[in-house]
Amino acid sequence: METNQEFIERKNAQFAKGNLIPLKDIGRQGKYFFKREAWTFMPQHNLANKVFVLERLRLVQKEGITSHDEVKIGDVEYRFGYYIVGKIGRANSKWTWGQFCPIIPHKDLSKLLEKARSEGVLLA
Repeated sequence: METNQEFIERKNAQFAKGNLIPLKDIGRQGKYFFKREAWTFMPQHNLANKVFVLERLRLVQKEGITSHDEVKIGDVEYRFGYYIVGKIGRANSKWTWGQFCPIIPHKDLSKLLEKARSEGVLLA
């Protein structure tokens, strides 16, 4: 199995390709497409098989009927997430996107935000 550092290297290379990120609108009749402009990864300090990610995304396209007219092309948004090594089913022993809201230790939150600022992920 990949270590968290090997996983981070692989994801950095994948993210660098610049693929658009499609996200469904809450009404399910439209989509938003974001370009990932910057990101940072950081393993959780006390759990080697969990890696946090903080991404800066820019909206580049809307498709179909969307629920939020106030969201405009060019808007910048941030996404907090995490990857974890799965324990059941097809994800067993594989790095997978965390499907729930990230839970982050106090010790790691300030470190992640500091890392994101120093790497230019967070805009001033």
